[in-house]
Amino acid sequence: MWGAGRIDADILRDAHRAVSAGDIAALSAANRRGVAFRATAETRLETTAQGAAFLDACRAAWPEPLLDCWAKMLDGGSVCYAAAVGAATAQAGIPVDCALLGYMQAMAANLTSAGLRLGIIGQTDGQRILAALEPVVSAAVASALTREQGSFGSATFAVELASAMHETQYTRLFRS
Repeated sequence: MWGAGRIDADILRDAHRAVSAGDIAALSAANRRGVAFRATAETRLETTAQGAAFLDACRAAWPEPLLDCWAKMLDGGSVCYAAAVGAATAQAGIPVDCALLGYMQAMAANLTSAGLRLGIIGQTDGQRILAALEPVVSAAVASALTREQGSFGSATFAVELASAMHETQYTRLFRS
């Protein structure tokens, strides 16, 4: 996976490793990078709205001092969804490879679901697509686990240009 998938995988990995090491500064750095590497206001809003809601839900259901400390450090600032998931799964003791696999599979399922809602594909085709994406998702996870932090980034200019145009349209089917 490239684009948001690659960015999110690296942010989740780095946030998970930071929490596992008890390094709140590294967690904050991963979070800031995850927010900063959103090319448009629309994709930034998507990750920060989901991140804040996810972090709030986790803190309410499973109070953890490290997550509470991080939330206080943020002081209402932006939370990258992938960083929040990485932090929460590490705090819950879920191995990073399992957290990445679940996250990336959910991303593929959400994209497939958009195709279903638009009527481009049917349910059977949606299942076929998800089955065909299993090796792609597994390869993306394996790559994220071995990729150096300095290799962070993506190059999906067409997606970013489409997002920039989409966010200013009067009528839209999906927010992002």
